[in-house]
Amino acid sequence: MLANNVYGIDLGTRTIKIYNAHGDNVVVEKNMIAIEDKKNLFAYGDSAFEMFEKAPSNIEISYPLCNGVIADIKNMQMLLRNFIMDTNKGVIKPAEFYIAVPSDITDVEKRAFFDLIKEANVKAKKIMRVEKAVADGLGLDIDVKNSQGILVVNVGFHTTEISILSLGGIVLSRLIKVGGQKFDESIKNAIRKEFSLIVGSKTAENVKIALKELEAEGKGAIVYGRDIVTGLPMEKEIPTDLVSESMLENFNVIIDNIRVILERTPPELSADIFRRGIYLTGGASQVNHLAELIAKGTGLKVNVSENPVTGVALGISKIIKDDNYKSVASLEGMSR
Repeated sequence: MLANNVYGIDLGTRTIKIYNAHGDNVVVEKNMIAIEDKKNLFAYGDSAFEMFEKAPSNIEISYPLCNGVIADIKNMQMLLRNFIMDTNKGVIKPAEFYIAVPSDITDVEKRAFFDLIKEANVKAKKIMRVEKAVADGLGLDIDVKNSQGILVVNVGFHTTEISILSLGGIVLSRLIKVGGQKFDESIKNAIRKEFSLIVGSKTAENVKIALKELEAEGKGAIVYGRDIVTGLPMEKEIPTDLVSESMLENFNVIIDNIRVILERTPPELSADIFRRGIYLTGGASQVNHLAELIAKGTGLKVNVSENPVTGVALGISKIIKDDNYKSVASLEGMSR
C-alpha cells in the first residue's frame, strides 16, 4: 500500500526536484532564494532566478547549496517548506521523505540533509536516505539491484559525480567541483578576453544551451553586455568555436577523473563497464560535444540520459513505488 504523502527530493545546487507521490509527478524549480533587507522572504525558486543579476542592493539572491552540500541551512529550510506547501495547495500534512545524497561527502555533510528535513517544519514522519548515484541508475531504467559494473556520470551545476554501481550499492564514487557553472564562467572569460565585453552568467548559460543549434545553423551567438573600455552597453556576435574551445579544459577535467575511477575499478567490473559503456546524466550533461569527447577520451560508448534533469527524482519514485527497491534506501531517523 502506497501512502499518498510521500516525497522524493533531489537537491541540486541549481535546481530542486521534488517527486510527489500523490500526483505522481516531478516539480522542478530553481534552488534560489531572494531575501529583502536581510530578513524578509521576497521570492524563491524560478521567480528568484528571474531577478538574479538584476535585483537592487537590498535584495540578496543566493543558492543555499554549494558544491553539492548545504551551505545555508536556514534558507534551504525556508525554500523546502515553501516548495512542499506549493505542491500541497498551501497545506503541510505528515509525510514520508526520501532524499538523494551524494556519496563522496563527509558524514557530517550527509547528516545535514537529514537535519534539513527534520528541522524544516514539514511534518516528516520518516526520512529515508538514497545514494544519489543509485537513484540515478534507477532513473536510467537500470535494474541496479541485479546489475554489476554500472558507471554513472552526473554533471550538475557545481559538481560532477562519477560513480561505479554494483548490486544496489556504490563501489567507487568521486565528487569533483566542475559542472555547468564552470562551463558558464569559461564562456564569460573567453568573451571578455576576446571581445573586451563583460556578459552576465545568464547570458553565458544561454549561449551554452544554444550552442548545438547555432553550430547546426552555422551562426554565431548574439550577446549583449558592457564594453570594458567605454563602459557602454553593446552587442556582439560570438563565434561558436570560441564557445566550444573555452569549455574544453573543464571537459578534460571530467574525462581525467572518469579515467581515474576506471583505473581503480576491479577488473571483473571493468569488463561489465566495457560492455555497457558510460551513462551520462545531470542538468549540465547536455552541453554540446561533452558526450562525444568523453567517448573519445575513454574509448567507451556513452549512453545519454533521456531525463538528465529529473533522473534522480524519477529514480526515487521507483523506490517509493516498488517494494523490490526499498532496500536501497536507508532509514535516517524519526521525527515527531
